[in-house]
Amino acid sequence: MPTTTTRAAVYDRDGSITLKDLVLDAPAKGELVVRITACGICPGEVLAWYVARKAPFVLGHEPVGVIEHCGEGAAPGSNGAKPFAVGERVFVHHHAPCMTCRACLRGDHVQCATWRSTHLVPGGMSTFAVVPEANVRADVLRLPDSLGDDVATLIEPLATVVKSVRRSRMRAGDRVLIIGLGVMGLLHVALARKRGAGSLLAADRVPERLACALRMGADRALDVSNGKIEELVAAETGGAGADVVIVGPGSTSAMDDALRCVARGGTIVLFSPLPEHERWPLPVHDVYFKDVTITASYSAGPDDTREALELLNGGIDVAPLFTHRFPLDGVVDAYRLVAEARAALKVVVYPGAR
Repeated sequence: MPTTTTRAAVYDRDGSITLKDLVLDAPAKGELVVRITACGICPGEVLAWYVARKAPFVLGHEPVGVIEHCGEGAAPGSNGAKPFAVGERVFVHHHAPCMTCRACLRGDHVQCATWRSTHLVPGGMSTFAVVPEANVRADVLRLPDSLGDDVATLIEPLATVVKSVRRSRMRAGDRVLIIGLGVMGLLHVALARKRGAGSLLAADRVPERLACALRMGADRALDVSNGKIEELVAAETGGAGADVVIVGPGSTSAMDDALRCVARGGTIVLFSPLPEHERWPLPVHDVYFKDVTITASYSAGPDDTREALELLNGGIDVAPLFTHRFPLDGVVDAYRLVAEARAALKVVVYPGAR
């Protein structure tokens, strides 16, 4: 394969998004070149403080595509695995661990130095991308014909939810509260329902998102636009609170809501970060005597992406999430809709479409 170009959506330091033609080198040993057929937009990509520190960079880390070229020996890392071939449809994880360091052997894949350094070249929101050898070996997954591109863009997002629910220690019959019903909150609703949540409560201020939560399996959709989430949760749980609280928004007010709503002996999962220098004052006295566990859940590893693929291929219902679709030329409007956080849920861009 000769040196070529790829059309890509570049996020610049001034917050603008521009389509640019970038040089794309031929794949080296163990690498792949993938033609991106669809790429979802992650809510994290519209957090100004989060993306500003990485700018300029190419957006997109939820891609699926078709292999166009294979570097020598490009194959999954398991012994005897079949090498990848041109024409195969694949999910590509933008980060991938080495699978051999201390962090990986403990299952802490996101703390692996290789995981943190790997990325697609130039990124997922492009017509073509090079997949580094580490990613090819650890977390490129062949897609079954039964799984369409739209649904496959949810493998990475759902993988982060798989990890989050695992960290929550949720058990069948638990009372579960999901705070924030963007696409990630709604995926939590769907997975908690599948895992046997007892009373499943979903809280937000946007009517369309509350309605979608009911379609995704929530028992109650709580409109918290009046700020009375504690009273609503108490009414639904007989005053006991929720055994598991997933905090979607990266805000101290949402975290405070979680502390007021969690049951004794319960778990709070912080699914999104605060800006680097913002602090959350923690009432340690109350947390201690309520015996509450507070944990964070950041991204996902290869075990989680494989479980997510199984769930999606097994029929977990994600159809209500898809609200908007754009060609690459419409990428600015696509990101604007996600940033508005209203009617738009899962927004998918098709880099090869016109």
